[in-house]
Amino acid sequence: MRKFNTRKILLIVGAVLFTVLFVFSGIMALRQYRDTRQSAEAFNAVADLVKPVPTTQPTDESSKEDAQPSAEPEPTLTSYDKYVDVYNANTDFIGWLSIEGTNINYPVMQTPNSPDFYLKHSFDKGYSEYGVPYMQENCRLGLSDNCIIYGHHMQDGSMFADLCKFESEDFYKEHKTFHFDTLGSYGEYEIICVFKTSVYSADGFKYYHFVDAANAEEFNAYLTTCQALALYDTGVSAQYGDRLLTLSTCEYSRTNGRMVLIAKLITPANEVSGNA
Repeated sequence: MRKFNTRKILLIVGAVLFTVLFVFSGIMALRQYRDTRQSAEAFNAVADLVKPVPTTQPTDESSKEDAQPSAEPEPTLTSYDKYVDVYNANTDFIGWLSIEGTNINYPVMQTPNSPDFYLKHSFDKGYSEYGVPYMQENCRLGLSDNCIIYGHHMQDGSMFADLCKFESEDFYKEHKTFHFDTLGSYGEYEIICVFKTSVYSADGFKYYHFVDAANAEEFNAYLTTCQALALYDTGVSAQYGDRLLTLSTCEYSRTNGRMVLIAKLITPANEVSGNA
Protein backbone atom coordinates (compact mmCIF):
# COMPACT_ATOMS: atom_id res chain seq x y z
CA MET A 1 0.00 0.00 0.00
CA ARG A 2 1.36 3.39 -0.97
CA LYS A 3 2.11 5.63 2.01
CA PHE A 4 0.60 9.09 2.17
CA ASN A 5 3.12 11.93 2.01
CA THR A 6 1.78 14.16 4.77
CA ARG A 7 4.12 17.03 3.98
CA LYS A 8 3.12 16.99 0.30
CA ILE A 9 -0.55 16.96 1.18
CA LEU A 10 -0.09 19.94 3.51
CA LEU A 11 1.73 21.85 0.79
CA ILE A 12 -1.05 21.19 -1.69
CA VAL A 13 -3.73 22.20 0.81
CA GLY A 14 -1.79 25.34 1.67
CA ALA A 15 -1.41 26.25 -2.00
CA VAL A 16 -5.13 25.74 -2.59
CA LEU A 17 -6.04 27.88 0.41
CA PHE A 18 -3.65 30.61 -0.70
CA THR A 19 -5.17 30.59 -4.18
CA VAL A 20 -8.68 30.76 -2.76
CA LEU A 21 -7.76 33.66 -0.47
CA PHE A 22 -5.98 35.47 -3.31
CA VAL A 23 -9.00 35.12 -5.60
CA PHE A 24 -11.37 36.14 -2.79
CA SER A 25 -9.25 39.23 -2.01
CA GLY A 26 -9.24 40.16 -5.68
CA ILE A 27 -13.00 39.83 -5.89
CA MET A 28 -13.46 41.97 -2.76
CA ALA A 29 -11.07 44.62 -4.12
CA LEU A 30 -12.98 44.75 -7.40
CA ARG A 31 -16.26 44.97 -5.53
CA GLN A 32 -14.91 47.81 -3.38
CA TYR A 33 -13.73 49.64 -6.50
CA ARG A 34 -17.11 49.14 -8.14
CA ASP A 35 -18.99 50.33 -5.04
CA THR A 36 -16.74 53.38 -4.70
CA ARG A 37 -17.25 54.32 -8.34
CA GLN A 38 -21.01 53.77 -8.21
CA SER A 39 -21.33 55.82 -5.01
CA ALA A 40 -19.32 58.69 -6.49
CA GLU A 41 -21.36 58.62 -9.69
CA ALA A 42 -24.62 58.59 -7.73
CA PHE A 43 -23.63 61.62 -5.64
CA ASN A 44 -22.38 63.43 -8.74
CA ALA A 45 -25.78 62.88 -10.30
CA VAL A 46 -27.43 64.41 -7.22
CA ALA A 47 -24.99 67.34 -7.28
CA ASP A 48 -25.97 67.99 -10.89
CA LEU A 49 -29.49 68.76 -9.65
CA VAL A 50 -28.19 71.71 -7.61
CA LYS A 51 -28.61 74.96 -9.50
CA PRO A 52 -25.48 77.16 -9.59
CA VAL A 53 -25.76 80.55 -7.91
CA PRO A 54 -25.31 83.26 -10.55
CA THR A 55 -23.45 86.40 -9.53
CA THR A 56 -23.89 89.90 -10.88
CA GLN A 57 -20.91 90.89 -13.02
CA PRO A 58 -20.03 94.32 -14.51
CA THR A 59 -21.31 94.62 -18.07
CA ASP A 60 -18.49 96.71 -19.54
CA GLU A 61 -14.84 97.59 -18.95
CA SER A 62 -15.56 100.92 -17.27
CA SER A 63 -17.90 99.38 -14.75
CA LYS A 64 -15.29 96.70 -14.05
CA GLU A 65 -12.81 99.41 -13.13
CA ASP A 66 -15.32 101.19 -10.91
CA ALA A 67 -16.52 98.01 -9.21
CA GLN A 68 -15.45 97.62 -5.61
CA PRO A 69 -13.97 94.26 -4.59
CA SER A 70 -16.25 92.10 -2.47
CA ALA A 71 -15.22 89.38 -0.05
CA GLU A 72 -18.09 87.19 -1.18
CA PRO A 73 -20.63 87.64 -4.03
CA GLU A 74 -24.20 88.41 -3.11
CA PRO A 75 -26.57 85.49 -3.71
CA THR A 76 -28.97 85.96 -6.59
CA LEU A 77 -30.83 82.67 -6.14
CA THR A 78 -32.81 81.60 -3.10
CA SER A 79 -31.72 78.43 -1.35
CA TYR A 80 -35.10 76.88 -2.14
CA ASP A 81 -34.67 77.51 -5.86
CA LYS A 82 -31.10 76.23 -5.70
CA TYR A 83 -32.01 72.89 -4.11
CA VAL A 84 -35.63 72.34 -5.15
CA ASP A 85 -34.73 69.79 -7.84
CA VAL A 86 -32.84 67.73 -5.25
CA TYR A 87 -35.89 67.85 -2.97
CA ASN A 88 -38.19 66.84 -5.82
CA ALA A 89 -35.95 63.85 -6.51
CA ASN A 90 -36.25 62.73 -2.87
CA THR A 91 -38.41 64.57 -0.34
CA ASP A 92 -36.29 63.22 2.54
CA PHE A 93 -33.70 65.83 1.53
CA ILE A 94 -33.35 68.64 4.10
CA GLY A 95 -30.10 70.39 3.23
CA TRP A 96 -26.64 70.41 1.68
CA LEU A 97 -23.42 70.21 3.70
CA SER A 98 -20.08 71.39 2.32
CA ILE A 99 -16.71 71.83 4.02
CA GLU A 100 -13.88 73.45 2.10
CA GLY A 101 -10.63 71.46 2.02
CA THR A 102 -12.44 68.15 2.42
CA ASN A 103 -14.43 65.67 0.34
CA ILE A 104 -17.54 66.58 2.32
CA ASN A 105 -20.02 67.98 -0.20
CA TYR A 106 -23.22 66.02 0.19
CA PRO A 107 -26.98 66.16 0.54
CA VAL A 108 -28.32 65.59 4.04
CA MET A 109 -31.43 63.50 4.64
CA GLN A 110 -33.86 63.01 7.52
CA THR A 111 -36.48 60.33 8.18
CA PRO A 112 -38.25 61.09 11.50
CA ASN A 113 -40.37 57.95 11.26
CA SER A 114 -37.53 55.66 10.24
CA PRO A 115 -34.41 56.46 12.31
CA ASP A 116 -31.04 55.66 10.71
CA PHE A 117 -32.66 54.73 7.38
CA TYR A 118 -29.86 56.39 5.40
CA LEU A 119 -27.16 54.64 7.37
CA LYS A 120 -27.38 51.86 4.76
CA HIS A 121 -29.42 53.40 1.95
CA SER A 122 -28.47 55.56 -1.01
CA PHE A 123 -30.17 58.76 -2.14
CA ASP A 124 -32.48 56.70 -4.36
CA LYS A 125 -33.31 54.51 -1.31
CA GLY A 126 -31.51 51.42 -2.60
CA TYR A 127 -29.12 49.49 -0.35
CA SER A 128 -25.72 51.12 0.05
CA GLU A 129 -22.76 50.58 2.38
CA TYR A 130 -21.99 54.28 1.94
CA GLY A 131 -25.40 55.55 2.96
CA VAL A 132 -26.08 59.29 2.85
CA PRO A 133 -25.34 61.82 5.62
CA TYR A 134 -28.49 62.17 7.68
CA MET A 135 -29.87 64.17 10.57
CA GLN A 136 -30.97 62.55 13.82
CA GLU A 137 -34.70 61.89 13.71
CA ASN A 138 -35.72 64.09 16.68
CA CYS A 139 -33.89 67.22 15.50
CA ARG A 140 -35.97 70.11 14.15
CA LEU A 141 -34.23 72.44 11.75
CA GLY A 142 -34.46 76.06 12.87
CA LEU A 143 -36.05 75.06 16.17
CA SER A 144 -33.80 72.63 18.04
CA ASP A 145 -30.85 73.99 20.01
CA ASN A 146 -28.66 71.29 18.48
CA CYS A 147 -29.07 69.35 15.24
CA ILE A 148 -26.88 66.28 14.74
CA ILE A 149 -25.72 64.95 11.36
CA TYR A 150 -24.12 61.52 10.97
CA GLY A 151 -21.99 60.17 8.13
CA HIS A 152 -19.86 57.10 7.53
CA HIS A 153 -16.06 57.14 7.75
CA MET A 154 -15.26 55.32 4.52
CA GLN A 155 -11.81 53.88 3.81
CA ASP A 156 -11.69 55.58 0.40
CA GLY A 157 -11.89 58.98 2.10
CA SER A 158 -15.47 59.67 1.10
CA MET A 159 -18.50 60.60 3.19
CA PHE A 160 -17.40 61.98 6.62
CA ALA A 161 -13.90 60.48 6.67
CA ASP A 162 -12.37 63.95 6.30
CA LEU A 163 -13.89 65.11 9.58
CA CYS A 164 -10.81 63.49 11.09
CA LYS A 165 -8.69 66.16 9.39
CA PHE A 166 -9.93 68.46 12.14
CA GLU A 167 -7.83 66.50 14.62
CA SER A 168 -5.10 68.84 13.38
CA GLU A 169 -5.31 72.33 14.86
CA ASP A 170 -3.43 73.65 11.83
CA PHE A 171 -6.13 72.27 9.53
CA TYR A 172 -8.82 73.83 11.73
CA LYS A 173 -7.13 77.24 11.58
CA GLU A 174 -7.44 77.19 7.80
CA HIS A 175 -11.05 75.93 7.85
CA LYS A 176 -12.84 77.59 10.75
CA THR A 177 -16.24 77.71 9.07
CA PHE A 178 -18.36 75.55 6.77
CA HIS A 179 -21.74 75.69 5.10
CA PHE A 180 -25.00 73.87 5.66
CA ASP A 181 -27.77 75.14 3.41
CA THR A 182 -31.41 74.19 3.83
CA LEU A 183 -34.46 74.69 1.65
CA GLY A 184 -35.25 77.72 3.80
CA SER A 185 -31.89 79.48 3.92
CA TYR A 186 -28.18 79.45 3.24
CA GLY A 187 -26.16 78.91 6.40
CA GLU A 188 -22.58 79.48 7.51
CA TYR A 189 -21.36 77.78 10.69
CA GLU A 190 -18.38 78.55 12.89
CA ILE A 191 -16.62 75.64 14.59
CA ILE A 192 -16.68 75.79 18.39
CA CYS A 193 -14.81 72.60 19.27
CA VAL A 194 -13.67 69.21 18.01
CA PHE A 195 -13.37 66.16 20.25
CA LYS A 196 -13.17 62.38 20.33
CA THR A 197 -15.28 60.11 22.48
CA SER A 198 -16.72 56.61 22.45
CA VAL A 199 -20.26 55.30 22.29
CA TYR A 200 -21.95 52.30 23.86
CA SER A 201 -19.74 52.62 26.94
CA ALA A 202 -20.22 54.04 30.43
CA ASP A 203 -17.29 56.47 30.15
CA GLY A 204 -18.25 57.86 26.73
CA PHE A 205 -19.91 61.26 26.33
CA LYS A 206 -23.45 60.86 25.04
CA TYR A 207 -23.42 64.04 22.96
CA TYR A 208 -26.22 62.67 20.78
CA HIS A 209 -28.68 62.95 23.67
CA PHE A 210 -28.55 66.75 23.61
CA VAL A 211 -31.02 68.23 21.14
CA ASP A 212 -33.12 70.76 23.08
CA ALA A 213 -32.06 72.52 26.27
CA ALA A 214 -34.61 73.09 29.01
CA ASN A 215 -32.89 76.35 29.95
CA ALA A 216 -29.64 78.33 29.64
CA GLU A 217 -28.01 76.34 32.43
CA GLU A 218 -28.54 73.05 30.60
CA PHE A 219 -27.25 74.55 27.36
CA ASN A 220 -24.13 75.93 29.04
CA ALA A 221 -23.47 72.65 30.88
CA TYR A 222 -23.53 70.73 27.61
CA LEU A 223 -21.21 73.19 25.92
CA THR A 224 -18.82 73.14 28.89
CA THR A 225 -18.54 69.36 28.64
CA CYS A 226 -17.86 69.54 24.90
CA GLN A 227 -15.14 72.15 25.38
CA ALA A 228 -13.54 70.16 28.20
CA LEU A 229 -13.11 67.26 25.75
CA ALA A 230 -11.82 69.50 22.95
CA LEU A 231 -8.60 68.55 21.18
CA TYR A 232 -7.59 72.23 21.17
CA ASP A 233 -8.97 75.62 22.12
CA THR A 234 -10.67 77.46 19.26
CA GLY A 235 -11.50 80.50 21.36
CA VAL A 236 -15.09 80.24 20.11
CA SER A 237 -18.10 79.73 22.36
CA ALA A 238 -21.88 80.00 22.14
CA GLN A 239 -24.76 81.22 24.23
CA TYR A 240 -28.26 80.02 24.87
CA GLY A 241 -30.33 80.84 21.79
CA ASP A 242 -27.55 80.04 19.32
CA ARG A 243 -28.29 77.23 16.87
CA LEU A 244 -25.73 74.44 17.14
CA LEU A 245 -24.87 71.87 14.48
CA THR A 246 -23.03 68.66 15.39
CA LEU A 247 -21.23 66.49 12.83
CA SER A 248 -20.34 62.94 13.85
CA THR A 249 -18.45 60.03 12.30
CA CYS A 250 -16.56 56.91 13.37
CA GLU A 251 -12.99 57.31 14.66
CA TYR A 252 -10.75 54.27 14.97
CA SER A 253 -8.20 55.12 17.68
CA ARG A 254 -10.53 53.57 20.28
CA THR A 255 -13.32 51.01 20.45
CA ASN A 256 -16.57 52.46 19.10
CA GLY A 257 -14.81 55.80 18.75
CA ARG A 258 -16.40 58.93 17.34
CA MET A 259 -15.00 62.16 15.94
CA VAL A 260 -17.36 65.01 16.80
CA LEU A 261 -17.43 68.59 15.57
CA ILE A 262 -19.63 71.23 17.22
CA ALA A 263 -20.44 74.48 15.38
CA LYS A 264 -22.87 77.39 15.60
CA LEU A 265 -24.84 79.29 12.98
CA ILE A 266 -23.23 82.70 12.46
CA THR A 267 -24.48 84.15 9.16
CA PRO A 268 -28.04 85.26 8.41
CA ALA A 269 -29.57 83.67 5.36
CA ASN A 270 -29.34 86.78 3.19
CA GLU A 271 -25.60 87.26 3.75
CA VAL A 272 -24.08 84.07 2.38
CA SER A 273 -24.09 82.52 -1.07
CA GLY A 274 -24.38 78.83 -1.87
CA ASN A 275 -21.25 76.68 -2.01
CA ALA A 276 -22.36 73.28 -3.20
